[in-house]
Amino acid sequence: MMQTVATVLHNTPLAASYGRIGLACGDDFTQAKPGQFVMLGFPEALHPLIRRPFSIHRQLWTEGAWRGIELLYKMVGPATRRLSRLTVGDSVNLLGPLGSAFVLPAGVRRLYLAAGGVGVAPLLFFAAHLDPPQRQALECRLFLGGRSREDLLCVEDFEHLGVTVVPTTDDGSCGDQCRVTIPLEDAIRLAPPDLVMACGPREMLACVLDIVRQYGIACQVSIETMMACGMGACLGCAVAGRKDETRFLHACLDGPVFAADEVLL
Repeated sequence: MMQTVATVLHNTPLAASYGRIGLACGDDFTQAKPGQFVMLGFPEALHPLIRRPFSIHRQLWTEGAWRGIELLYKMVGPATRRLSRLTVGDSVNLLGPLGSAFVLPAGVRRLYLAAGGVGVAPLLFFAAHLDPPQRQALECRLFLGGRSREDLLCVEDFEHLGVTVVPTTDDGSCGDQCRVTIPLEDAIRLAPPDLVMACGPREMLACVLDIVRQYGIACQVSIETMMACGMGACLGCAVAGRKDETRFLHACLDGPVFAADEVLL
């Protein structure tokens, strides 16, 4: 973990409310793992005062030379609106890489990914982080949900990596008009995977956990939650533990990636 001032390399709109921002940062971030996150703040800013958590979306390399990391964001409040207005050469504060990561156990041959909205951020990092032989040996599908077509992010990026994308939308503008967990459960029933990895809204993750427990499928979920510190001091990201309901886990230290048998949602 390190604290550093990062410089904006690019800030690219993806859709009406989404963007990708590239940040030049230190070599410590070359060791970041898919699922880990950063706490981002604005130098000398009083509003927003508290750093915000963002999953690491991609590592940026050019011809083998390290450049930095990329974050995926949705404009939902003052911090992300300010983030969207940054231009090349502007600076932000970064604390990271923080938290736990997705792990691909030996022997996994069929992998299902499930994401909603910006939940695709760490899953794309995971898919891109695999060695080409690992990727070629996997049968990998992404079940991607959103309110409408513009909320289905990074589809071409996943397809370029050989991942089959199954889209769903609430309004029917792309894919089936249903919750993303419906085709996920259908696929699990017809062709059970060795592992499911998921990231998205808590309600979606709760449904994913219900499904994988019903079918006895191993699963890792990355929990999206607000944090004030990212280091376990504020206790604002508490998650109920499943093995001991009297003990709370914390997304910043114990997660954000948890096994299905670790948490209650």
